[in-house]
Amino acid sequence: MAITTRQRLLLETNALRDKAEALLKGLEDAKRITERELARFNRVDAMECVRGQSSLDQGIVSTRRMIETLNQSLASTEQTFDDDDLALLEEIERVDEPNAVV
Repeated sequence: MAITTRQRLLLETNALRDKAEALLKGLEDAKRITERELARFNRVDAMECVRGQSSLDQGIVSTRRMIETLNQSLASTEQTFDDDDLALLEEIERVDEPNAVV
């Protein structure tokens, strides 16, 4: 089955969102590790002291905004889907489910 340009963009947007969600998880993990290590050595994050927010905090906020924008874009695009688009979306969601059998 050949995919349309809209379907290709849907696939690419979903993939981008998945990458952004993985990035967000990595940033959140790094923040937890950093905070733990700073506490262990009785240190503070100099950037957070100066600006009130660490660089990791800024990255987390920015990445969350990007994910929200991608989700909004996908939601608004879904309103114009035809049956083929919806079938492709269902296939994407099925493959993205944990323990999915492809």
